[in-house]
Amino acid sequence: MRIHENKKFLIIFCMLGFFAGIIYANLMSEDTIAGMGIFSEFFLNQYSQAEIDMTEYLWYVVRVRAVPLILVAALGCTRLRKGIAAGFLAWTGFGGGMIMTSAVLKMGLKGLILCLIALTPHFVFYAAGFMVLLWYLFTYPEAKWNPSKMISMVLFIIVGILLECYVNPIIMELFLKTL
Repeated sequence: MRIHENKKFLIIFCMLGFFAGIIYANLMSEDTIAGMGIFSEFFLNQYSQAEIDMTEYLWYVVRVRAVPLILVAALGCTRLRKGIAAGFLAWTGFGGGMIMTSAVLKMGLKGLILCLIALTPHFVFYAAGFMVLLWYLFTYPEAKWNPSKMISMVLFIIVGILLECYVNPIIMELFLKTL
């Protein structure tokens, strides 16, 4: 029974953040949304034609993905571990809600599809890797950290990074050529 309650709390924190992001994006001025360059035709054209240096991009993605993971893990060693897990989920949900709402306001249904494709296929592995850590932080002291949790978390994150670097740019390029 306790597991089901914990799952509900994790989903609630993420969804509350997501709805807060939607509300925030809708309340921002239209000029701010219109000024977001990532959804402009010019930016999307430039992105689809850009040559990516995979080595440099790989190290960039490693830094961008490892810093939050290490930060959450380090802060999770404190008494604030449940708050850290809840805060991370709420902040992640907030960012997702804000970006997706901005994309829909700027591009319509194509913007929503663009956001979903931008998360394909690596997001599933990032979510799994982070959920191993967040689930542990949220269920501590009942749950114990062990080598299998560490290995699975690290493998999920590594696979996510590799997919983001080598598969996602191809999928994005194919989608952007159809726009």
